[in-house]
Amino acid sequence: MSFTAALKKEDFADQCDSITLDDVIAEIAQRREEFERLSHVPRDVIEQLKRVGIYRAATPKRFGGDARAPGEFLEMIERIATADGSAAWVASFGSANLYLAALPLATQAAIYADGPDQVFAGGLFPVQNATPEANGYRVNGTWKFASGCKGADWLGVGIGTGNPGRPRTAVFKPSQVEIVENWNVVGMQGTGSHDLRVTNQFVEEDWTFVRGGTPTVDEPLYRYPTIAYAAQVLAVVNLGLARAALDVANTMSGGRKTTTGAPQLADRAYYRIELAKAEAQLRSARAFFYETTDSVWQSILAGNEVTPDQVSLLRLSATEIAREGADVVNRAYRLGGTMAIYRTHPLQRLLRDSMVVTQHAFLGEGNYDGAGAVFVGVQPIPGYL
Repeated sequence: MSFTAALKKEDFADQCDSITLDDVIAEIAQRREEFERLSHVPRDVIEQLKRVGIYRAATPKRFGGDARAPGEFLEMIERIATADGSAAWVASFGSANLYLAALPLATQAAIYADGPDQVFAGGLFPVQNATPEANGYRVNGTWKFASGCKGADWLGVGIGTGNPGRPRTAVFKPSQVEIVENWNVVGMQGTGSHDLRVTNQFVEEDWTFVRGGTPTVDEPLYRYPTIAYAAQVLAVVNLGLARAALDVANTMSGGRKTTTGAPQLADRAYYRIELAKAEAQLRSARAFFYETTDSVWQSILAGNEVTPDQVSLLRLSATEIAREGADVVNRAYRLGGTMAIYRTHPLQRLLRDSMVVTQHAFLGEGNYDGAGAVFVGVQPIPGYL
């Protein structure tokens, strides 16, 4: 290699190292139609998300990760969602390494041997029974909803082991798993939430864990409620989508002539009133969400055990922002009038994506019943806490 070529290569490496989250968000905004066409976020974008710390955010510090405060990571996902819901959804699984903290330390060391920026994705349901063998299990089956699987470094599937208690997750290398490309949906098409198929693969016991199980890593992040966090990182996507929708509505208010020649939208009282109500709705839900998150985190840092009341508030606030965010997007869509019905209008994509977020099992209507049960002191629905 010539000296000049070596310098150019070094300059390129420096540019890659200096990339910021804002840089990645700008590229995501330019390429979101590509994600939808491909039905996944390409690996080069995943690599950029790695460089800005998304996939080391939940990696233990003992393995070179950042183990970020939940509120910090949630704000990163919210920012990405203002550019594209699918990219934010896939990036949200940077939190999934929290699950891996339940693996034996030696297994985690093997996972992070090539660095802390490891992408874990999984299709955990429906749980498939695995056959016990010496020191492990023989795994066969097909699993759904493996968001981000095409960019993953490690893939997990849910297995029943014949033992009482919660099902386990078996961790495989991508070469051991077939991705069945069948993701064809109305919204969040770019998440690539295809099926996973495993055929006659052996997994050692030490490469399986209970999701939400007792962590083997003693750091503050791994005392944060795992399932509640899993709900939060998905729900926060709707805060970003709602912010994007209000930005579109604000731009529309004075940026175009109406088709009928009537006054521009900014001059109409109903438009201003509805926009103000939607802004207040979004900010109120967002404040509840982040206030609850920070309160629980500060309590953990103070050395306190997480209480059922705190877990419930995390679940409730996540469910609330998913629904309030979607409602704000819907309000912006109604304000968009006739122009918003075109497929090419940005509110179309935002509306479709926000509706998908509310459909996730972690964010279902039953969470309100669970939270209400905790408030009045009765047993909540199974799995809520």
